[in-house]
Amino acid sequence: MSTRTLVHLLRHGEVHNPDGILYGRLPGFHLSERGRAQAETVAKSLVDNDVVAVVASPLQRAQETATPIAAAHGVDIVTEDRLVEADNRFEGTRFGVGDGALRRPANWPLMRDPFTPSWGEPYLRIAHRMLAAAHRARELATGHEAVCVSHQLPIWTLRRYLLGQRLWHDPRRRQCALASLTTLEFTDQELTGLRYREPAGAGDPRVTGA
Repeated sequence: MSTRTLVHLLRHGEVHNPDGILYGRLPGFHLSERGRAQAETVAKSLVDNDVVAVVASPLQRAQETATPIAAAHGVDIVTEDRLVEADNRFEGTRFGVGDGALRRPANWPLMRDPFTPSWGEPYLRIAHRMLAAAHRARELATGHEAVCVSHQLPIWTLRRYLLGQRLWHDPRRRQCALASLTTLEFTDQELTGLRYREPAGAGDPRVTGA
């Protein structure tokens, strides 16, 4: 008899970031008031689900997003380093469309290869570590459901990898809004379904660096 397991990949809620920097893996970035509300909304949307494992990136915003879900299901948060945000050489700076970053000669060497990419962790490495984390969560929740709290780029990269799409992409076209759920359905160890929803309401997927 086959076993069905769901692994929900949850992007964390909105972060308090008044200076608008690319915070990446930097410590100390916590959820905003809106982000905490988003986390509570997602927890309520999952309250009747058969969640037996909550796994989260070690970064503060992911841990805070995971907290109300874990509390609602009476489980401890399992910290999983492989769910962490992607490494990025522009971490700690303001870098975005319209801020002049593309016109700074010092940045050009880091932008020579958008396909790997040259400015950060290779997409393929992200996909492989995220897939390993998803399978660990599947094993923890065999026959039930797991929630994995991670970040936009890692979740989107894994989704593209699983769908057989090229990993380099336009960040403005990611379907991975704040507090969104990308759900992987496994039958035994085989991926048999993938779906997406936004239980905390529609968001702007162009909000990157999260």
